[in-house]
Amino acid sequence: MDAPKERWVGRDAGPVVRPYAMTRGRTRPRGAAIDLVTILVATGQQPGDRVWLSREQRRLLELCRQPSTPADLASETDLPFQVVQILLADLHQYGLIEEMRQSEEPDRPDPRILMRVLDELRRL
Repeated sequence: MDAPKERWVGRDAGPVVRPYAMTRGRTRPRGAAIDLVTILVATGQQPGDRVWLSREQRRLLELCRQPSTPADLASETDLPFQVVQILLADLHQYGLIEEMRQSEEPDRPDPRILMRVLDELRRL
């Protein structure tokens, strides 16, 4: 019996990787979910000896050297938001990223106000 062939999107794209393969089969983050507009930043700590980071997690950690939101990170990595949310929750649990407090953020509008504006725009 032949082994199943890999499914390729295109010659340059490579094989298809299912999202659950990147999250080790999980469909929800451990602990509290990270909000779409939460600003995250890398803590500068190194992963412990027992922490294994996937290629996607290493990329997210690299991007978090600059303050970023999960929405921006999902866009930058071309990964589904749910996958990014799970991977970020793992990085947060390992102490490799943290949420920026409101006082640390540059002059940005309150995310709650932005969400209300977005909701009102959708109603139009």
